[in-house]
Amino acid sequence: MTGTDDRPSALDPALAARLKRNADGLLPAIAQQYDTGEVLMLGWMDDEALRRTLTTGRCTYWSRSRQEYWAKGDTSGHVQHVKSVALDCDADTILVKVDQVGAACHTGDRTCFDAGTLPLDG
Repeated sequence: MTGTDDRPSALDPALAARLKRNADGLLPAIAQQYDTGEVLMLGWMDDEALRRTLTTGRCTYWSRSRQEYWAKGDTSGHVQHVKSVALDCDADTILVKVDQVGAACHTGDRTCFDAGTLPLDG
């Protein structure tokens, strides 16, 4: 399970009540370059990661593999400076518009979505 289950968060209770999390207490968080609209990556946030993102001005995610929080760029220097945060209409996905410094993808690429376009049938 995530940090949501064993670590209390100081996220605004009114906001927390709106969120529709998955079974692990997480929401997908899409990072998008604020000025170009380029989709950079998808990460996961629980209430505490969202609180940190909203209060520090840097994207913080929950690592499902390491079971810990990580602020984008702490080890790589490829920081995401938060420009805005929005919920989708169902309150089950977060869109974070950022100013990305360097690569967003762990592979060193600018975006995680440049591995190739899938063919469309029809």
